[in-house]
Amino acid sequence: MSDPRKKNGFARALLGTATAVTAAAVTGGMAGDADSTWYRRLRKPRWQPPGWAFGVVWPVLYATIAYAGARALAASDDRPGVTRALAVNLALNTAWTPLFFRAHAPRLAMADLLALNASNAVLVSRCLRADRGAGLTLLPYAGWTLFATALNGWIAARNPGD
Repeated sequence: MSDPRKKNGFARALLGTATAVTAAAVTGGMAGDADSTWYRRLRKPRWQPPGWAFGVVWPVLYATIAYAGARALAASDDRPGVTRALAVNLALNTAWTPLFFRAHAPRLAMADLLALNASNAVLVSRCLRADRGAGLTLLPYAGWTLFATALNGWIAARNPGD
């Protein structure tokens, strides 16, 4: 990125993606309540990470989404396509927490996660085309989302009344 115009484009893109990702993270974070009676009563798998792990993993993943999105936007010939892919992805990401924790709807949250996984494939693909490093940076996020899907699926299947 030695071209000053690209550096400037990256800085502007990073400001935009960081703002969008922060809004998604804050909105989702406000909707979650892992200490609720409802959540504590759910049957959960032994392989579920401890609660603190989510607080460590998600900020890192959100930072990578902002960074990768900015790199892809700065390098892309299809900025509107990358922007749409990122916006849809963040909307689906943000929707999961209120669906699961507020609506107490693990099955509906599962549908959201399935859509989010499809959205991840689109986002990673668009970012790879624009900037290989940006696309590769998103792979841990896509992997964690697949793990979250397995976890949500396990919970939904074993808590039929919820």
